[in-house]
Amino acid sequence: MSDLIRGQITHLAQLAHLNLTDEELDRMSGEVSKILDSVAKVQEVATDHVKPTSHPIALTNVYRDDVVGPVLSQNEALSGAPEAEAGRFKVPAILHAEEEER
Repeated sequence: MSDLIRGQITHLAQLAHLNLTDEELDRMSGEVSKILDSVAKVQEVATDHVKPTSHPIALTNVYRDDVVGPVLSQNEALSGAPEAEAGRFKVPAILHAEEEER
């Protein structure tokens, strides 16, 4: 385990106001070392000929034609409502009169 990595983790923990025990610092140091080794291996891959992209496969939108299907009449739509009034759904008021005056 590198003392440099442990020191950096200690510094980051202090910045984040985390109280890590010595055991947690040892574990985190080992995990960070493995992550840094993995990143180093990935950086070794020759990517000079690879064009930067946001997606590895070209994306295209799939659209379908809008087709008008069967629609409900107003009475059919309101038939399942707990309450209806003047051809509309009736719902509880959420604003009180004094709030509306503001």
